[in-house]
Amino acid sequence: MDKLRYPIGQFNISEEVSLDQVDNFIAQIEAVPKLLVNSVKDLSYEQLSSPYRPGGWTIQQVIHHLADSHMNAYIRVKLALTEDFPTIIPFNEALWAELEDARALPVDVSLKLIETLHFRWVFLLRSLSPAELNRQFRHPDAGDLSIRKTTALFAWHGNHHLAHIMNFRKNIGL
Repeated sequence: MDKLRYPIGQFNISEEVSLDQVDNFIAQIEAVPKLLVNSVKDLSYEQLSSPYRPGGWTIQQVIHHLADSHMNAYIRVKLALTEDFPTIIPFNEALWAELEDARALPVDVSLKLIETLHFRWVFLLRSLSPAELNRQFRHPDAGDLSIRKTTALFAWHGNHHLAHIMNFRKNIGL
């Protein structure tokens, strides 16, 4: 079950992220929107409404979750850049995924949002100096996170959920 839940493994929050790795993580964030579009473009409504694993979210909820989560991450980066060590407010992703917009809106809405959001996010990240990449915010559950660690986390996060969708496709013979 762990392989179904974490197909690319869990993110190691304690692992250091070098400045040299940041460009690679930014490139991964940049690639996610197109990869997501390609991963769902030929799925039917029934397939999009199916869970990616037993007990998991539907493919539709995964797409909407990515939009919600990455919007929060983008705002956290901006807060870290404009405030002195802010404490962010976490969100309950499981409850957000149960809201009607995540359960009923077509995935195209969030795919467009992710495309535009990632365009802005990547532009901002590429403009940052090493000192800015080291700026931090405090997450009440995860602790102190730098922008460079957040970049690594959300590169992993996009790939993590993309792997869920690709495994689902494989399991249904696509």
